[in-house]
Order: sequence, then C-alpha cells, then structure tokens
Amino acid sequence: MQIAIGAIPVLLAAYAFIFGPTPAAGTRSAFPLIHYLTIAGLLVLAFTTIWFYRYTRLAKRLADPERRPSEAAVQRTVWTGVTASTVAIVFSMLVMFFEVTQLLIYFLRAPQAGIPVVQTTAGPASWVSAADIMSLMALLLTMFVEVVVLAFSLWLLFRTTIPSIEFPYLDDEKN
Repeated sequence: MQIAIGAIPVLLAAYAFIFGPTPAAGTRSAFPLIHYLTIAGLLVLAFTTIWFYRYTRLAKRLADPERRPSEAAVQRTVWTGVTASTVAIVFSMLVMFFEVTQLLIYFLRAPQAGIPVVQTTAGPASWVSAADIMSLMALLLTMFVEVVVLAFSLWLLFRTTIPSIEFPYLDDEKN
C-alpha cells in the first residue's frame, strides 16, 4: 500500500520540480523551504517504506522460536517506525502550513468578493475566497493538534511500558 500510494506524491513532486515554474515566475514559488521540506518528507517516506517492509521479516522471525528476537529489539524496531512516521507527518504538515498560509495571504490581498474559478463547462460560476482558505487552515490546525496529542499519547504509552525502579508495581513487591 505504501509503494502504490507513495508513488503518487513522488511522481507529482518530480513533475513539479522538473516542469514547475522558475523561482521568479510566481508569488507562491519563492519559498525554497517548502521544496526542502517536501524532499525531506519524500525521503522519510522512502525510509518508512523500507522500514515497514522489515516488519514482514520481523514477523517471520517472531513466528520461529529459535530465531525470535528479544522484546527490547522488537520494541526498538517498532519505535523507530513510529518515530519515522511521526517525522514524515510533521514534515508534511509543515509544508501544508506554509502553503495554506501563502494562499491565505494571497487571497487576503485579493478583492474580498473572492477570486473567480475558471470554468470550462456551462453552469453556475463558482468563487474561492479567503474564508475558504481560513476553513482549510482550521482543518489543518485541528489535524496538527490531533498529531500532537497522538505523539504525547505514544510517549506516555512508551513511558508506561518501561518498569520503574523508583515506583515498582505492587505485584512486584509481593514476589
């Protein structure tokens, strides 16, 4: 699934970098950090694709009692995958923040009635306005908060899986 779906952004990014506008061609293309974050996100996508393939090999080793890795080795492998996926999400979200912010600024500079969308079919005209971009920004910020909550939840889960020397479980004291 990662290879099939992950190939789409790789192809789109390659097309945009090869056939995209020159840095001085437009108002939205003059921010090179977006390009660097996009490339970094695609590299992390490639890493997680390879890393998650390792999970299939790890499953085979777990099924074989003689080759079974230690619990700590399995946890390290899984946490590396979780960390890499989180980094990829953060890179993607940063790119989306920058893009949406640029669009919002662009639309706020335009007449407040909105910008007409070019249509090639007969039908009612449609408009895109700054309010549409603000709605998109609200959704993006909501997703950001959810990812932060997920990151803290995973951190808490990690902290609760490690036995504490200072505060051993009550059952351990009885043994």
